Amino acid sequence: QVQLVESGGGLVQAGGSLRLSCAASGSIFSINDMGWYRQAPGEQREWVASITSGGSTNYADSVKGRFTISRDNAKNTVYLQMNSLKPEDTADYFCEVNAITTSRVTRDSWGQGTQVTVSS
Repeated sequence: QVQLVESGGGLVQAGGSLRLSCAASGSIFSINDMGWYRQAPGEQREWVASITSGGSTNYADSVKGRFTISRDNAKNTVYLQMNSLKPEDTADYFCEVNAITTSRVTRDSWGQGTQVTVSS
């Protein structure tokens, strides 16, 4: 089993910044891709950003240039630095980790979500 614990959400004014963290623990042999998704009220969950085990990153067009995804492999943690936040960034943010367990099973795991609210 892989457990993910997210932190860092909150309320911020437009133009402000927040940093989300997601720490993975449990029966982890290695971690492949890590990513962030978000879901606004009444909307479907959408992909925000992802990072490979080698550090290559990809971003949704809506956040490119404002958000930065990074990871600390020693801590099994992925981060999302969010700058120049806009009200339309308001959503629950979820981390997703593709990991190989100690049983050599590849599994996708999701965090519980952390709320980000951007006021205008």
